[in-house]
This record gives sequence, structure tokens and C-alpha cells, in this order.
Amino acid sequence: MPLFVVPASEEVDEAALRDAIVAAIRADTSPRHVPDEIVVAPAVPRTLTGKRLEVPVKRILGGQRGDAVAAAGVIDPPGSLDWYVRFAENRRVASS
Repeated sequence: MPLFVVPASEEVDEAALRDAIVAAIRADTSPRHVPDEIVVAPAVPRTLTGKRLEVPVKRILGGQRGDAVAAAGVIDPPGSLDWYVRFAENRRVASS
């Protein structure tokens, strides 16, 4: 499972951001907790009440369709789950 991060600004050095995240995780927890993959994402999909949609993203990465895991009308920001659907599709294509 990748670690998805949303940078505070659009102008970000992704390599430096990844290095900083890895260093922080190693220092504050354990090298075992460092994710294999750190991916910069445009947004974290949330419900209208602000809860992160972690389970639907996990299901999408597992191969389920985006419209089968969450209703489009309850996602904030609207369309943010679509990026994860495309990410999962690209990942499946690349691995086959």
C-alpha cells in the first residue's frame, strides 16, 4: 500500500519531499514503517463530514471500480476519487 501525500503547495520538489518523509518516519518510529512507495496526490478524498475515504481508496487499489466503492455525491472535493481510479488503472497496466 503506497503512502499518498498532498503537498502544501503545487510547487514542490517531490524527491526532497519523499526524503523528508522517509527521514521523519525513520527518526520518529522505525525503518520498518517506511513505505515502499510515496506518491504525491492532488487531494485526499473525504466525506462531506470530513472523514478520509481510506477504505474506498484501498478497495480501488485492490481492483474494484470507483463507482462501486463510494457514491460520487458524498465525496469532497468532488472528483478527487477519480484520480485514485486512474492511478490504480495505470498501476495495473504497468504491472502486466
